[in-house]
Amino acid sequence: MNSGTMKFDFTKDKSDQAREIMVNVYRALQEKGYNPISQIVGYIMSGDPTYITSHNNARILIRKIERDELLEEIVRFYLKDA
Repeated sequence: MNSGTMKFDFTKDKSDQAREIMVNVYRALQEKGYNPISQIVGYIMSGDPTYITSHNNARILIRKIERDELLEEIVRFYLKDA
């Protein structure tokens, strides 16, 4: 059993891709009249893709990035100046 800390590597390319996907999904949810923040949080917490509209292929797009990668991108953005 390994008691050391595992390192998680998230490359810049994936970060850029995750941001682009999140922006597109956010806009699609807004266009359909949903609260984008609540819907995206619901998806990340549950893994249920029905939280995301299929409008503009948003559901397909968000599933291209793993939920843990999306969460890491959010945390990175929130703490970027810390």
